[in-house]
Amino acid sequence: MTLSPTRKELLDMIVEPEKAYSHKESDLRPMRLKAAQELFAERVEQIPLVRHRAEEAGITSIEKFEDLVPLLFAHTVYKSYPASFVEKGKWDRLLKWLDSLSVPDVTNVDVSGVTNVDEWLDRLWAAGHHVLATSGSSGKCSFLNHTPGDQEIKRRHFKYTMAWPDQVLDNNHIVFWTGQMEGPNSACESAQFAKKDWAKPGQMYALAKEPLRISEVSRMAAMRKKMAEGTATPDEIAEFESRASKQSERGRQETIEFADKVLDHRHEPIYLMGFWAPVLAIIERARERGIPDNDFHPDSLIGAGGGVKGVTLPPDYREQVSRFFGNVKRISTYAMTELAQALPSCEKGHYHVPPGLIMLLLDEAGEKLLNPEGDYEGVIEGRFGFLDLAYEGRWGGLITGDKVNVDFSATCECGRPGPVVLDNISRFTQPGEEDKISCAGTIDAYIRGRVE
Repeated sequence: MTLSPTRKELLDMIVEPEKAYSHKESDLRPMRLKAAQELFAERVEQIPLVRHRAEEAGITSIEKFEDLVPLLFAHTVYKSYPASFVEKGKWDRLLKWLDSLSVPDVTNVDVSGVTNVDEWLDRLWAAGHHVLATSGSSGKCSFLNHTPGDQEIKRRHFKYTMAWPDQVLDNNHIVFWTGQMEGPNSACESAQFAKKDWAKPGQMYALAKEPLRISEVSRMAAMRKKMAEGTATPDEIAEFESRASKQSERGRQETIEFADKVLDHRHEPIYLMGFWAPVLAIIERARERGIPDNDFHPDSLIGAGGGVKGVTLPPDYREQVSRFFGNVKRISTYAMTELAQALPSCEKGHYHVPPGLIMLLLDEAGEKLLNPEGDYEGVIEGRFGFLDLAYEGRWGGLITGDKVNVDFSATCECGRPGPVVLDNISRFTQPGEEDKISCAGTIDAYIRGRVE
């Protein structure tokens, strides 16, 4: 992967994490602006949608951070393909759609004989296009292209970020992952990173043993949507409920076995990472076994987090987790599939922005930049947007669906420079609602026009 000098300098800062998060915003701003211009100059020639957005806005170079706002993609763009491409197996058309959002040419990938989306993804990976898919909880997955170099940059960032502010850089932990390890998904990707960076040989355990199959996740999500809309037939509902019941029973047994393995190794350094619900299930199993709070090795790394959409949790779930694990190293990041560089949490629970990420706080419509300049001290609520300088496989500028509060004070409560994202992140829309980002419709129309 070839990086421009300024981008490389910013991204390389992460190998000294404490130093990386000690740079003042005023020192990073000119470097980030220059890096944004370098990246834009490349991508405007490589990605038609970037060129289209730039021409519409009359932008020929990045002179100020406001110039980036019209160039950001709505998060929905990565699932803007017609659903019929997947439902009817139009895999060459889906390739053409993906090509409109990618730097490398993907249209020459052989998709003859492909029967489902998992096989389509397998063909792309075999050709060197490391496409990640989201879970498709809305019934439709996002597909995001990565180069092998992108994955190496992500792995390096993961290594130096996930245990921050502590530094744990050796393979001396028993690693437990509360999900699946195999599959074209960012969570599976993170599991593989954790295995390489922290696990003792042969000491990596995942909650789910089966590989993640995107076709199955999408099918189940689509069925739940049909049931909610009242369009599912009785036979479809019966089959769905039977399959869900079998999966639930298997999941309960796997969870008990996984929890027992975690608890059996609690007096050794472990690395446990996952979503809130399975971590709470471990606590429930510990209660059944009479295991008290604060009975874990102090060098253990414990991370619980993720979204809670559609998950029922007790109101004090965070407090329960903190009490149970006690005096261990707690780790937390603000991350998403679209983001190569996660924001790690400091001792005060605030998320710090890595040097190679340009945070763009936007109004609800995604049209106006809210980032103040100068000596502003205070919290501003807005929509989280960013330009991730790490990506070579696609454009790294995105408007997310996340409502965040950013403290733009010069110094965080932890003593390091700001700004920081506060730990009260939510969504602008509820499940099933359409996110009203102003540019989303025009972007989707342009992409569909190119493909169709």
